[in-house]
Amino acid sequence: MAGFKIPRIVIAGTHSGAGKTTVVTGLLAALRGEGYKVQSYKVGPDYIDPGFHAAASGKPAHNLDTWLIPEDQLVRIFADSAQSSDIAIIEGVMGLFDGGRHGVSSTAAIAKLLQAPVVLVVDAKSAGESIAATVLGFNMYDPDLKLAGVIVNRLGSDSHRQTVVGALEKLQIPVLGCLYRDQALIMPERHLGLTPVTERETEKSVDAMRQQVQRSVNIEHIQRIAAQAPAIICAEAPSLPQRQSPPAVRIGIARDAAFSFYYPESLAVLTASGAELFFFSPLEDSKLPPVDGIILGGGFPEMFAKELAVNRGMLCDIREKAGQGMPVYAECGGLMYLTRQLIDFEQQPYEMAGLIPARCQMHSKLETVGYIEATAWNDNLLCQAQAVLRGHEFHFSRMIPEIVGDDFPWAFQFKKMRTGAAYPAGYAKGNILASYLHIHFAGSPGAADSFIRKCMIYAASRG
Repeated sequence: MAGFKIPRIVIAGTHSGAGKTTVVTGLLAALRGEGYKVQSYKVGPDYIDPGFHAAASGKPAHNLDTWLIPEDQLVRIFADSAQSSDIAIIEGVMGLFDGGRHGVSSTAAIAKLLQAPVVLVVDAKSAGESIAATVLGFNMYDPDLKLAGVIVNRLGSDSHRQTVVGALEKLQIPVLGCLYRDQALIMPERHLGLTPVTERETEKSVDAMRQQVQRSVNIEHIQRIAAQAPAIICAEAPSLPQRQSPPAVRIGIARDAAFSFYYPESLAVLTASGAELFFFSPLEDSKLPPVDGIILGGGFPEMFAKELAVNRGMLCDIREKAGQGMPVYAECGGLMYLTRQLIDFEQQPYEMAGLIPARCQMHSKLETVGYIEATAWNDNLLCQAQAVLRGHEFHFSRMIPEIVGDDFPWAFQFKKMRTGAAYPAGYAKGNILASYLHIHFAGSPGAADSFIRKCMIYAASRG
């Protein structure tokens, strides 16, 4: 057992939209500007908020999720990635105690696992002394959780601040910051949350958050609280994955404004398992790089359907390589790209790659969100028949097969962990696997190894 002293703090919220991302992004930018080495994290299966973290800190953000990654592995990933930094800042998910069924992978669960103090962001809009009652409830709900302070957000005036802070002082919980309502801090949103950094200029937004946090938050007090966190205990000393030399295979990763949903540590597992990664853009590139397999991650292909459809060179090259047997793995947005047709929010159809005999239709309401167990119907690129993968599902589209009933080559049976509902999902045939499932290779290393083996077989067959 090894101990690692890592200053760390969790920035949690009373609910989604309380202002966690604003506070964390501002803190990261402010500390970085003062010369500190900062490492950020996001609780839960989120791809968008970490983009803002990275823009502020200059370093990739990591996800902490005990449904996707076993607890001991998660602690090692945290210690490994944070040990060379001056402070680790962890942004929570939704409200402090919200997560999967029975609170799995909630912000509170991660904070206790990492023995990290918690700062609670509260939204004071349309509330006064009642904020103190809210904070009191959060403080009493779980005695094992260390609530180290409060940051009050969206205050309307100085008198509003005096009312809220005066009430909070009765609780003897430090008020570490008071942020006023500011249009410059409002980040545009759409159907999956914030608009990603890949689609907007972020410098002005990040700088506005930095200035507000520097003016309104006691950063030194937060640093002192973070420094009081006990040593992290790991079963073994953390170590960065070492890439095999020479790499066994070359894997193409679709990455641009339409496809950006990847966990950095998940890609690192592929590298450590023997893959050399080549990034390509289905929006801009006319053909694939020289690779032995491709991964099409999630993202927003529905927002770029026209641009993807007119890039016939890339669509034709993917079809050709898939026809030659190249392994193609796709998650969510990647699944949509591989179908015959994508129908956007305006009901406009666009021709896609056509590797899956189905179309994807966007809907104005959320189709589904939550943790999933995926049981493979048959052997596929990632696992053998009846193997179970853990993942997450979050989408506004629906895949509509063109083949009726059981004749469609479903990839998995999905089981929702919150409700127990089960249903067929995805597509698996030969060298193609696609579904709405998002997985993390750090929690499913066998899946990474399986995909790499399939790529090696393809590479050998091509000479």
